[in-house]
Amino acid sequence: MRKVKEIFRLSMDCGMSNREIGRSLSVSHTVVNDYVKGAKAAGLSWPDIKDMEEDKLRGLLSGKEVKDSVCRPLPDWEWVSRELRRKGVTLHLLWEEYKERHPDGYQLSQFYEHYSRWKQKQQLSLRQTHKAGEKMFVDYAGHTVGIVDRSTGEVRQAQIFVSVLGASSYTYAEATFTQGLSDWIGSHVRAFEYYGGVPEIVVPDNLKSGVTKACRYEPDLNAAYHDMAVHYGTAVIPARVRKPKDKAKAEVGVQVVERWILAALRNRDFFSLRELNLAIWELLERLNAKPFKKLEGSRKSWFEEMEKPTLKSLPLSAYECAEWKKARVNIDYHVELKGHYYSVPCRLVKEEVEIRHTSKVLEIFYKGKRVASHIRSNLKGRHTTVKEHMPQKHRQYMEWTPSRIIRWAGTVGVSVARVVETIMNGRAHPEQGYRSCMGVMRLGSRYGNNRLESACKRALAIGGCSYKSIESILKKGLDAEALPEEETATLSLFHENVRGKNYYH
Repeated sequence: MRKVKEIFRLSMDCGMSNREIGRSLSVSHTVVNDYVKGAKAAGLSWPDIKDMEEDKLRGLLSGKEVKDSVCRPLPDWEWVSRELRRKGVTLHLLWEEYKERHPDGYQLSQFYEHYSRWKQKQQLSLRQTHKAGEKMFVDYAGHTVGIVDRSTGEVRQAQIFVSVLGASSYTYAEATFTQGLSDWIGSHVRAFEYYGGVPEIVVPDNLKSGVTKACRYEPDLNAAYHDMAVHYGTAVIPARVRKPKDKAKAEVGVQVVERWILAALRNRDFFSLRELNLAIWELLERLNAKPFKKLEGSRKSWFEEMEKPTLKSLPLSAYECAEWKKARVNIDYHVELKGHYYSVPCRLVKEEVEIRHTSKVLEIFYKGKRVASHIRSNLKGRHTTVKEHMPQKHRQYMEWTPSRIIRWAGTVGVSVARVVETIMNGRAHPEQGYRSCMGVMRLGSRYGNNRLESACKRALAIGGCSYKSIESILKKGLDAEALPEEETATLSLFHENVRGKNYYH
């Protein structure tokens, strides 16, 4: 359009011919002739054309006069941008409201065009329009902060967790010693508490703690991470692999935290994680209250005004981090966790199950259904068994106790009861002697209770309290012979070599 105006200037103001103008501007003289004729037909002079807007001049030359755009009011595009962050608000709805206030305003296509141009001029990227309460972006900063051990002087690097809400850019940050599962989930829990609510979606990077297998279309979430999401009623949608724009808010949030918080703490020494977090949270409040450069308000004011009311309520209790482990049920219908054994229903022997455990409780799942629950125990090598998990035969066996077996043996005879008690006392665990005791009691049905009592009496005398020893006594008929102490009692104590007590007076 600048070249068109130059045609009119050279023709109307300078009086040059069409051919001279063509050679000057490198255009055909017939094109120059067409423009000059069009201007004369519209009754335009150079003073009219000189300061005329391009849209209006183009309309006059084409025979379609364009209304002066100055007369068409433009909406406050910054207000439009903020309204679009509200849930359910669309650009079409805002245009309809605009037309109700200004019937002679721009039509829908021009409204969209002007808004698009305004967005491109903003330094703050608005390529993604995030609805209030919809997304929370999470990531770890690339920088770490050293924490000094007072006793040894050793420096341990703390990791910096950052979360950012999509619509308001309201930011939370904290330090943890690791990026492990427990710290990762704990940071999420504290972020939800800081915001006072829960967003609809959490967008993490493909961090190993949160995503066990990165995939463009179906990333596998860590079971404990998914468990936390269910507890808070939110969804986890990881960013796509090698797609940084999916988590642009997190990238910017990390950058802001590194510049305004970590850089400010670079010359300070910290001696505990709590001391570092207190310093971070103090600067975090300043960051969230800091006014935007190109927009009105701050992260905090935007959060309070439009995002906080849209967040889901926190559950009554905070999520307790749980870990998951796969295990196969052993033939004794128990699974092992850190040296302790927990029972599951006996029908699941040899099946693979999932163990969800916290510091207090252990739950066992089979095909997504909980089949057992136990109180955690730290006693290694011991068993926690629920009676209902046992087969019927094992239940009957477990109903026998040492005292019950001894009382049953006592119905046969005192010596039998003493033998049974001796057998169980000789084991590290009384249960280990149950089988031997049962064997001894069954000998009574083969040889009779009287012979069994006599055999047990002999076994006590010779120190042979075992099933094999008593069985041997009965087989050889030794139970009918005199006991060793009775034989000794019949021997004479008088002999020529026995001096007697008087000898020593």
